Amino acid sequence: MIPWLEIDTPFPDVEQALDAASEAPGLLAAGADLSPARLLSAYRQGIFPWFGEAQPILWWSTDPRMVLMTQDFSPSKSLLKLLKKTRTDQRWAFRFDSAFEQVMRACAEPRDGQSGTWISDEMIASYTQLHHLGYAHSSEVWFDGQLVGGAYGIAIGSMFYGESMFARVSNASKLALAHLIFFLRQHQVKMIDCQQETRHLASLGAKPISRKALMTHLRQAVTEQPIENWRVLPFDCSV
Repeated sequence: MIPWLEIDTPFPDVEQALDAASEAPGLLAAGADLSPARLLSAYRQGIFPWFGEAQPILWWSTDPRMVLMTQDFSPSKSLLKLLKKTRTDQRWAFRFDSAFEQVMRACAEPRDGQSGTWISDEMIASYTQLHHLGYAHSSEVWFDGQLVGGAYGIAIGSMFYGESMFARVSNASKLALAHLIFFLRQHQVKMIDCQQETRHLASLGAKPISRKALMTHLRQAVTEQPIENWRVLPFDCSV
């Protein structure tokens, strides 16, 4: 059994999350709301919401946890070639935070092999509130004035929590992630919490670490000075 959270109920300790032998490894609690205060409290404690249609809000703290150390980012030769091309082709543009809600809605669009999405209208409204408060950010890829790829996540102190990516043209999500990582590197952000372990993330340099290791890094990172200006471009894209 997991605890049910009322609006004013604090999160349980992450060590109380269901273990690998359960049907839902990492599930910690259910209930409460998606208010900015609740979401920020969750992320600061290594907890994230993930739930489907007709489910209550479910809160997770998985162990192990997939993370990408920004210095470990490993773009493929083809992605490096594309990055170089986009620097000289004026049809391409890279921005932060100019179309946050559009990025979230694009991430929520149906994908091959998926019948639905966990990015509901409720989630979009809540994270857009966080965006207006300066905590949620989008990395955007534009081509000929059209939004063709992007990624979004949460930044607290020197910690970044990746949420989702999308691409409407080949490799656009990887371009969005690459520019995000280059930007975070310049601001001494060392870790991106990727939450879920996937082959795609592993191919880019992400690795699973223990919850204990995540929390050791997190407790310090969330207290550090946040990035103040996400609109400064261009920036160094050296790899």
